[in-house]
Amino acid sequence: MKAVITVTGKDSVGIIANVSRVCADQGANILDITQSVLSEYFAMIMLADIDRLKIPFAEFVDTLAALGKDMGLDIHAMHEDIFNTMHHI
Repeated sequence: MKAVITVTGKDSVGIIANVSRVCADQGANILDITQSVLSEYFAMIMLADIDRLKIPFAEFVDTLAALGKDMGLDIHAMHEDIFNTMHHI
């Protein structure tokens, strides 16, 4: 199973490192990542394999959201099944 993780907000040092650390600590393997800085704004999309999560997916979502709150960012994680259903035409 996979998850799509999005991060948006003002650019600052350590965003990728902190999000990656949470993923690694909880057993999520980052498969792909794209990020961009537009003026002072940061945007990132990650695709992560969540087959080996050490915690329930809902708790992983909450952990990333809490990190975002601490860093002044919006961080959302969506299970691939929901993502695919939302974007199916």
